[in-house]
Amino acid sequence: MTRATRFGVATIVVGIVVLGLKYLAYRLTGSIALYSDALESIVNVATAVITVVALSVSAMPADTNHPYGHNKAEYLSAVLESTLIVFAALTILREAYLGFLNPRPLDTPALGMAISLGATLINGVWGTLLMRYGRRWHSPALVADGRHLWTDVVSSIGVVAGVALVALTGWTRLDSVIAGLVALHILWSGWQLMRDSVGGLMDEALPREIVDGVRQIIRDHGTGALQAHTLRSRRSGPRVFIEFNLVVPGTMSVGAAHAICDRLEAAIHGYIEGSSIVIHIEPEQQAVASPEVRIS
Repeated sequence: MTRATRFGVATIVVGIVVLGLKYLAYRLTGSIALYSDALESIVNVATAVITVVALSVSAMPADTNHPYGHNKAEYLSAVLESTLIVFAALTILREAYLGFLNPRPLDTPALGMAISLGATLINGVWGTLLMRYGRRWHSPALVADGRHLWTDVVSSIGVVAGVALVALTGWTRLDSVIAGLVALHILWSGWQLMRDSVGGLMDEALPREIVDGVRQIIRDHGTGALQAHTLRSRRSGPRVFIEFNLVVPGTMSVGAAHAICDRLEAAIHGYIEGSSIVIHIEPEQQAVASPEVRIS
């Protein structure tokens, strides 16, 4: 089991604990906002399970049918998570609407808010850890799960604020209004997550600053070659793929051209850990008028 997968399993346990606490808070108060918050926690547990499955598949080595590995399983899980987030938001909107039509007074709001805030604190701490280590390990699934938990943190704070205002003002419909506003925030967060995940599935290029760094490495370590063009890049989970055409003098030997490629690959590997590099050698007759990198 990889370290990322272990984090995913721990997230399931955390999600179950938080779900139990939030459901208890709802049972104590009868608040529609706290009930909606508990509904979202069910999605948290479901997405944590999806993440573990995706991380397990992603960790599988490359094979004949998947020569580039299985890393995109993480992007698929992130898309599915965002879909569940949107579904949870729509469910909360429905509950908020029904609660607005049929408001009811709250029971023991102080105790319910305290329990909900305790669950929110757990989510906040764990969500921060997931995003920190997910970025460090280039795991889209862990980052997506961490963002999801922080979305839950924001919505939970809004829910508790709504319950507090209801308790102070006696306006029971405010409970449902706050729940509806929180649901809209969750809906927006789900859309952003889906957009980022689809970008990974569509092989978006690496950020401009990283690509510029690769170009500078080609300039610094490509001595002997003439130019480089058609530079392409993409990320698949923790792996980065880079390829480009390298133009060399037509009289250069295969051995000399290969030595330049080895030098460039070593430098790029040092710049981007876990990168997979493909360099296509071309004679100077294939030089382009406006290359991405001019070496000499």
